[in-house]
Amino acid sequence: MLIAIDPASPRPLFEQVAAAVRLAVVRGEASPGERLPAARDLAEALDLNVNTVLHAYRDLRDEGLLDLHRGRGATVSPSAARDYARLRELVAATRAEAERLGIQPATLAALLTEETT
Repeated sequence: MLIAIDPASPRPLFEQVAAAVRLAVVRGEASPGERLPAARDLAEALDLNVNTVLHAYRDLRDEGLLDLHRGRGATVSPSAARDYARLRELVAATRAEAERLGIQPATLAALLTEETT
């Protein structure tokens, strides 16, 4: 699993790390039970503070994608073993429609995260 960050991005570094892991899980590049790099090792490899990586890992744990075990590190949670194929198809169709309508990615993201009542 390749994790890349963009220090120039306005997006917080911990969110970039979490997004990279999340994407790897959705794509099937990280499977349930797979161990992730130790927070200290990943922080060193990405030239980040270890607390930044731990923040990302905790957020992913709270989402149910990772299990954290003191002294044993982070593993992809068994609950992450979903079939995302249909969802990915729907997202691709939504992107295509947004592009056709000239909707910018930020606007589409706002629509996707909007709470409906």
